Amino acid sequence: MPRFFSLLAVILTALLSTACPAQTTATNTARIAAQLPHDASAFTQGLLFYDGALFESTGKYGHSRLRRVNPDTGAIDRQISLPRRYFGEGLARVDDRLFWLTWRAGRAFVLDANTFEQLGTRRYDGEGWGLTYDGHHLIMSDGSATLRVLDPADFTVVRRIDVHDHDRAVDKLNELEYIDGEIWANIWYSDRIARIDPDSGDVVAWLDARALRDAVAGSDDINVLNGIAWDAEGERVYLTGKYWPTLFIIERPGREASTGEAR
Repeated sequence: MPRFFSLLAVILTALLSTACPAQTTATNTARIAAQLPHDASAFTQGLLFYDGALFESTGKYGHSRLRRVNPDTGAIDRQISLPRRYFGEGLARVDDRLFWLTWRAGRAFVLDANTFEQLGTRRYDGEGWGLTYDGHHLIMSDGSATLRVLDPADFTVVRRIDVHDHDRAVDKLNELEYIDGEIWANIWYSDRIARIDPDSGDVVAWLDARALRDAVAGSDDINVLNGIAWDAEGERVYLTGKYWPTLFIIERPGREASTGEAR
């Protein structure tokens, strides 16, 4: 009898696994709507859209800059540089202020969004990578699978978001953008973007952006996909990468359930 029940258990397990396949997170393919010029010397770290312009922060010691860019022509309307000892990182806007992270200095610069005049600084522990704003709090990445939710007033950590795709932690979270209630995150050294539920940390869908890399494949020195900006009024998503000569507008993918067919 024990052998019979053992065999029965094996058969039932096999049948259940066939009937209830493992959940998979939906994947959308990035579909290019337009291609615009982008400064191929820009080691893009942060990207946002505001008042008809793109604001872009770049990295590398001695080459970290903040610029206001005409999205249609790529022309730089305004630009400032960080001192050589700072490596610029992510960028976010809160009302008329810009918050610009640095990599390992533990310091964020607060700037007037119109004049780029420095208004102050904020301190934080660890590394700064990506930054975005959800309308109440700043959200910061540091390359791990955990996002920090910060009070813009003093960078106090309000809570933490552990990001996962079902039971797997999703690390290397880089540049961030808040889009229609989701956090979009570049994954360092990946052509995929995670769309994250900010309450649960679940990846609700993936965006496969390999088509963008294919479109710039012939360019010299292109680096990783990095840079997400959301024009809420025009409902346009801008994407680019480090040292990419092209800024892409992609078709806005719709909201997806946490399971679904890849397409």
